[in-house]
Amino acid sequence: MTAFSLEPAQTAWCAELRAQAAQRLRPLAGKGEPGRVNRPLLAELGRLGLLERLFASGALDLCLMRESLAQACTEAETALALQGLGAHPVHAHGTPAQRDRWLPGVSDGTAVAAFALSEPGAGSDAAALSLAAEPDGPGRWRLTGDKRWISNAPEADFATVFARTTAGAGARGVTAFLVPADRPGLTGTPLEMLSPHPIGALAFDAVPVSADDVLGVPDRGFRVAMDTLNLFRPSVGAFAVGMAQAALDATLTHTARREAFGGRLRDLQAVSHQVAEMALRTEAARLLVYAAATAYDTGAADVPKRAAMAKLLATETAQYVVDSAVQLHGARALQRGHLLEHLYREVRAPRVYEGASEVQRGIIAKELYASFAEAEAEADDPEDAA
Repeated sequence: MTAFSLEPAQTAWCAELRAQAAQRLRPLAGKGEPGRVNRPLLAELGRLGLLERLFASGALDLCLMRESLAQACTEAETALALQGLGAHPVHAHGTPAQRDRWLPGVSDGTAVAAFALSEPGAGSDAAALSLAAEPDGPGRWRLTGDKRWISNAPEADFATVFARTTAGAGARGVTAFLVPADRPGLTGTPLEMLSPHPIGALAFDAVPVSADDVLGVPDRGFRVAMDTLNLFRPSVGAFAVGMAQAALDATLTHTARREAFGGRLRDLQAVSHQVAEMALRTEAARLLVYAAATAYDTGAADVPKRAAMAKLLATETAQYVVDSAVQLHGARALQRGHLLEHLYREVRAPRVYEGASEVQRGIIAKELYASFAEAEAEADDPEDAA
């Protein structure tokens, strides 16, 4: 398989996912409370085997799941993604005891995971985080500080928490901890966001953690965070592509049937060319997402650059496509409850979380210049030239 085409079995699976999302997940999503964790929805994702597949598949499968679910039920897509984001560090870097304790519940939807990286003063600049892990004896620390804009907070059953164990060391002084929600000193509050996702703040008042709670290696938690983001950034792009496709599909239906100015909207060149541009950009974003996911799955050296490119292009494209769809639908798309009104609120956040668009451009530029410097150094090496 190349990065630019899907096997028939994958295409069929995507169609099955869209059908399941429409028939089994959307009704449960409609019963959920905005801004709260929808546990019945998570349980159904578990029964369908989709949460377990988070840990049994590669990046491309994750992207196909997120894109397909987003086309039919963004709430189900978000529930799946937030569960994966919070639990992936446990799957990839946890001890056998940590994995045995938490991953079965994550997979069946009974244990809710959170990914606690962002802080009030360290959102996109994750290396600047200040949540302090103060030594409290051999192999023990106390966490003090705040986290904000945290997925599934404050209702999650556990969180992957990134804290500073070595002051002044930048990215090299951060440790990842698995922190159960019932630890003394840990409290949280929900945050009301533009799109009603379960997002909140966490406050740590000398929360005790030990070596048994460390994910990976002390002072090397930044790698845990980046490994997780390199996997999930292309899949954020897949979420965006799914929303863009849903908006495009709705626009094709509307412009093909809507009568205006003595004909159908599609007969107006300005309209048909706009729809063509929407389709062009959506497909380009989709291909870049698939390419980035395949690069991750094959262990390519340029995954950070590809992941950043995929997230950047796909999220910016989705914003354009959804906005264009609203414009072509007119006032009806602004009415509460309309698909496009829903997508218009949903599509804005992905351009910010897991690294804003500006951060992605910075990553791309950094990786490009690093490759350039490496190539230049090789060219200047007499032994290589010989």
